[in-house]
Formats: sequence, structure tokens, C-alpha cells
Amino acid sequence: MAENIINILLGGEAGQGLQTVGPILAKSILRKGYSVHVTQAYESRIRGGHNIFSIRAGTEKVTAPCDKIDLLVCMNEESFHIHQDYLSTDALIIGNEEWKIDDDRWIGLPFKMFGERLYWNMAAVGIVNCLIGLDKKVMEEIIEENMSSRFAGENKRVLGAAYRWLEEKKYGFKSLTVIKDPQKKWLLTGHEAVALGAISAGIKFCSFYPMSPATSIAQTLIDYSVRMGLIVEQAEDEIAAINMALGASYAGAPSLVPTSGGGFALMTEGVSLSGISETPVVIVIAQRPGPGTGLATRTEQGDLWLALHAGHGEFPRIIYAPGNAEECFYLTRKAVEITETYQVPVFVLTDQYVAESFQDMKPIDIEDITFIKPGVDASDIPAPYRRYRITKNGLSPRLLPGLSTHLVVADSHEHTEEGHMTEDLTLRPQMVDKRLKKGNMLKNEAVSPEYKGNKKPEILFVSWGSTKGAVWEASEALRSEGKNISHLHFSQLWPLYPDNFLKYLEEAGKVVSVEGNATGQLARLIMRETGFLIETRVLRYDGLTITPDYILDRLEI
Repeated sequence: MAENIINILLGGEAGQGLQTVGPILAKSILRKGYSVHVTQAYESRIRGGHNIFSIRAGTEKVTAPCDKIDLLVCMNEESFHIHQDYLSTDALIIGNEEWKIDDDRWIGLPFKMFGERLYWNMAAVGIVNCLIGLDKKVMEEIIEENMSSRFAGENKRVLGAAYRWLEEKKYGFKSLTVIKDPQKKWLLTGHEAVALGAISAGIKFCSFYPMSPATSIAQTLIDYSVRMGLIVEQAEDEIAAINMALGASYAGAPSLVPTSGGGFALMTEGVSLSGISETPVVIVIAQRPGPGTGLATRTEQGDLWLALHAGHGEFPRIIYAPGNAEECFYLTRKAVEITETYQVPVFVLTDQYVAESFQDMKPIDIEDITFIKPGVDASDIPAPYRRYRITKNGLSPRLLPGLSTHLVVADSHEHTEEGHMTEDLTLRPQMVDKRLKKGNMLKNEAVSPEYKGNKKPEILFVSWGSTKGAVWEASEALRSEGKNISHLHFSQLWPLYPDNFLKYLEEAGKVVSVEGNATGQLARLIMRETGFLIETRVLRYDGLTITPDYILDRLEI
């Protein structure tokens, strides 16, 4: 086990309550001040299949999952056989005493002693809680907060019994260093943070068609809908979802559409409608392996080029890719602000890993939060109103229909400045140029790539989106060996501005692109835009999360 970091993996099948007791254990660890990073994996089955809930925690910030397991909790015997080769040197294994596992690290629990099968998962996490030196009272508080009184009492009884059983056995395990005066932290999944970021910016409408792993954004928005005055509409299909959002946006309700790659494929005509009508919309694409249905519950970074080229015709767009829960919050906020200000479609690329990983973050200071106000003041607009007035910067004043005496016209065809359909071929290039000019202003809003490390490094890692934490930890591991390593991370994927990053690539000894896809999509985009070829690539596309171990094992240096 690494110093002051522990990796706990709960394994079992769907229906054994990992997603019930896992968060309770994670929150217990968080509440004592530790940094917590949780990853989940499951098969696309209602029951059966192998599921995991993995908690990595430490006294310092934990940014990524890892492969080595320090505490393996097996809710079925299969979990032991799947994960036994990943156990660390000092690992312990917890499971049912009836399985007769032949391993010196084995802790066989008399599950039947703790009562009904329903509560065996709580007995197991109670043992974990005690082994790592956490206070039972904290977990009892969290049980009361997260369970109805019908179940809370029995779960607390089982928790107490697990503590007493372990105290009699006195198994040795290295506890985490106690943190004095623990600071309050939030524990959010990436998609919970996306939803909260959208709400904080002023989103008022969400339309969606259910598709994993994007549905959790809509579900979170539904939880806050009454309190925050939101409308969340489940559409009959993805085509309806994007068009509902555009209609709501045209009427003045800032709108968001969550979907995954297969669902977004049906929305591309709607993206073009946003482009020509200059109607704001935020589209979150929660990536998963394709093509087709692919691996419906696994992770990948395969849809960058889909977002980049979706929609026919030429018009500006923005693509963000948050790398952790905190970036999910702030980049979604920024996406809402940018789409409403510049009247262009804005994409936020997440994936199954970042969507469903719990990560700790500092609480947001809501006193500094502002929200967008759609449209402009109608009193400053002379009649007749020209919705698509040609301006120097390409940005036309946007009024909302029904809120003034002005007529607000929008059309999916090419149009005049007033918004009426036209086939004036002299006007057409002017309108195309007007829309593209807005792209010039977007440079001032760009999120520059984040560079960490020395100039002229021996190795420069390049990453985007959810690979951020894993690459950072791999970089730190190599630095600890005395190597000169730097890291360039992209949270904005389009537009790319070479002035913001090309010098770092040119000064490095070797550049290594780390991506969750088969073709190196960001590396290819950088090549297209700058001419710089990133030859060395660490790619993963088996549906699993990139970890620091995965990177280091495949890096040839």
C-alpha cells in the first residue's frame, strides 16, 4: 500500500447492494478529512454480471484510480478470482467464510451470524471501516442520513456487530494517518457536478431521451427542478429532444441536452439548426464505446471528432472536456455563459468514467455565483428589428419573442437580416461570414491548456478530459525517479489556438499522447491544426479506465 493512500475494491454482482453501501463507506472516509476518488464499473445487466465499487483515499489529493488493491471485499466468490492478481503486497481479502479460500490474506466472515443476506454488505463495509481506523459513529450518522428509519436501525446493529467481531480477531492492517481538524468537502459524481454547474449558470430547460451514461444529468436536474424552477422533459426520441431544447432557447429559457454518442448521432441536424438560427444550446455528450450500441456501460473518449464535425455547413462551435468533478461544474457553467453570449452551440464531452466517479472537491462559494440573463434590452433596439443584423464582430442583438413590440423571426433557411428566408446569393456569403466572425471573439474566452512541469522536459505527456488525473499521477511517479517530466492537459478541444501550446510540444524531448480511444483523436487534431506529429501514444479502448499503472506499463522510455 502506498504511503497514506489506500485502494478498497468492493466486488459482487448486480443486486448485492454495492451502490448502497459503497457511497456510505466513501462518505465516512471523506467526513474524516481524506481525499476520496471512487470508480464504478458494471455490466449492462439488471441482475448478475460483475460489478465493482472502488474507493481510493488518502491524506493528499487523490486524482485517479489505480490497479493495485489493498482491501478486496468479495460479495461473491467470483470477485476473488477476478481480482486476486491485482492485490498489493500487504493486501487483505474479505469474504464469506463458507468459500474456504486458501490465502493467508483471507478474512472469512461468518455472514450468517450478522442476520439476513440483505445486511451482509453492511457487515463487510463495517469490517473495512474498522480495519482502516475510522470512527463507527461517523458511519452511523451517514446511515441515518441516507436510509429510511425502517432500514437504518438494523444496518447500525450489523455495523456494531462487525466492529465487535473484528476487535476480537485483531487482524492487523495499516490505518490511514489521522487528519486533525478535517475540512468540509463535497463528494460528487462528474454528472452531479455538470447538473449543478448548469443550474448555477441559469439553465431552465432540459430535454433528453434516456441513454447511459448521460441520463444521470437529467435525473439530477429533476431532483432540483421544483426548488430551482426547472423544466425537465423526457422526449420521445433524440431528434425531438434537441429540437425541444432549441424551441425553449428561442423563447428565452437557457437549455441543455444530455446524451451519449449513439443518441447524439440523431441530433446532428439540430446542431446545424442551432448554427444557422444562432440559437444557444449546451449539448453534453457522455461518451461510451461505439460504434453502434458498443459497450453500453463502459468508458471511452471516442466522440471528439463526432462533436467536431456534427452538423452540415460551416459555423462556430466550442468543445469542452472536463477532467474531474470540479471542472465538470465550472466548464458547464462556462458552456452556458458562452452559448448564451455568442449564440453558438457548445459541447461538453464527459464519459462513463468521469460521469459516475465520485470525487471530492472544495465547496463552491455561492456568494460569487452569477447566472446568465438571455437576450438584450429591447428599449435599446430601433425598429424595424433585425435579428441577424450584420455587425463588425458577427454578433447580432438577440431579443426574446413576446417580450417587446418587436417581431422576432427565426428560420432554418438562409435568411435576411430581419430573419426571413432568402435565396439572395449576394447576401449568402455575407451571412456565412457574419456567423464565422463570432469565432474571432471566442479566442478571448479560450480555456488554455494547463501546463505543469519544467521547460524542455525529457517527456511531455499530452492528455484531455478524463485522463487528467491518471496522467498527472504517472508524471509524479516518474518525477520521483528523477526524470524530467511535464504534463500538458486540454480542457478545451475546440477551437484550438496553437499560440497557447505549440511551443511546449516543440521544446519537449519526447511527446506522449494519452487517450481513451484507438486512433489518438486529439493527437490527430493537433497534427491537422499545427503540423506537429505526436508519434508516441498510449491508448486504451477496451472499455476500462486509464490508470497511472496502465500508462507506466506501456511507456517505452
